Amino acid sequence: MREILIIGAGRSASSLIQYLLNKSVTENLAITIADMSIVAAKKFTEGAPNARAIMLDVFNEKERRAAVQKADLVISMLPARFHMEVAKDCLTYGKHMVTASYISDEMKALDSKVKAKGLVFMNEIGLDPGIDHMSAMHVIDRIRDKGGKMLLFESFTGGLIAPESDNNLWNYKFTWNPRNVVVAGQGNAAEFVQEGTYKYIPYHRLFRRTEFLQVEGFGKFEAYANRNSLKYREIYGLEDVLTLYRGTMRRVGYSRAWNMFVQLGMTDDSYQLQETENMTYAQFVNCFLPYSPTDSVELKMRHSLKIDQDDLMWEKLLELDLFNRAKTIGIKNATPAQALQKILMDSWTLEPQDKDMIVMYHKFGYELNGERKQIDSNMVLVGEDQIQTAMAKTVGLPVAIAALKILNEEITTPGVQLPIKREVYEPILKELENYGIHFKEFTTPYLGYNPDNLT
Repeated sequence: MREILIIGAGRSASSLIQYLLNKSVTENLAITIADMSIVAAKKFTEGAPNARAIMLDVFNEKERRAAVQKADLVISMLPARFHMEVAKDCLTYGKHMVTASYISDEMKALDSKVKAKGLVFMNEIGLDPGIDHMSAMHVIDRIRDKGGKMLLFESFTGGLIAPESDNNLWNYKFTWNPRNVVVAGQGNAAEFVQEGTYKYIPYHRLFRRTEFLQVEGFGKFEAYANRNSLKYREIYGLEDVLTLYRGTMRRVGYSRAWNMFVQLGMTDDSYQLQETENMTYAQFVNCFLPYSPTDSVELKMRHSLKIDQDDLMWEKLLELDLFNRAKTIGIKNATPAQALQKILMDSWTLEPQDKDMIVMYHKFGYELNGERKQIDSNMVLVGEDQIQTAMAKTVGLPVAIAALKILNEEITTPGVQLPIKREVYEPILKELENYGIHFKEFTTPYLGYNPDNLT
């Protein structure tokens, strides 16, 4: 039997594992699921004849190497910073490898050695990155095949709450890593190109510079810019494109409200607060407000943010129970971002009956036969339950499909790579349609460069 080792049995691995288990008999697969928690690994193997669970500490070199040696292909669903130890073992023992993570500089440095051994190290094959790459290149290559010239590419993705589970004023709940949500956009300014002009949005302005998007059947969304869109010029071969912009989708109104936390400094992760273990939510908020011998925390908050008492922004803050004088942060020496995350998790954690939703939206502007045109393409997927979430499906299924196609020698180009070649994206996108992951395309007027205006 052909051995697949899956390292990491977290929530994002559920659809990936189920896909491979369902294929295990017809494809002659033996699946080993490895995790620090044997309980987490075993929950997937009960009643599965071709699967076994093992406890694996990825930092235990002996255990890790023994597990990799037995496999024909290794799937790492670990956090990105842990992939390299696994990658080095895969290179040493001649094993293919698949991850959903961005290609790090360290991983990229292995490319020549991976090619020399004829191995495939497929990365960025989840949702974003992953489905975004494949669905974008599918349309870009099609335009180029007709002789078209790309003028504009915009791409947006959002991990959101499904409409039937949307029951708070923020129209948002955590469907992925909460920390990534709280610290989103920090670091370098968002950088992109718009109609041939470089544009920059510093963090303190990020959530007030949004773009609106309409998705048929699901209403209106907004998007704020991701940090670095420009690297995709080389990845997609769009060096001459006039507009290139990538962003994160939320429901309209989220960004304006989130900006309140940014302006107060509550999302900062660069320093630690004192005595946060026993600090109440209200005391945490008060840390960022001026002293007053008479005014309450609530009143100081409204004055600082210039919010009227009947403003919806105020209602959103109240809904989060920010001013609770009994609940404590409970984290020693927490950063502002960590403390805020703790508070938000009270309100934004998915309930057992909640369903999540993934939305992806691309815009392609191009010129063909002297005429400028635009294609808008979008995909929406609603999760089934807390196990088969939309996030788990869109992250895990492309990983699983790619792994099987590598084993079956349908994907053969060696090296450290991402899924932008036709041999990768065409069959994977086609199979994803069987799981409800498909894109709808609309032809729209091209709204582009006006030479009389400074863009």
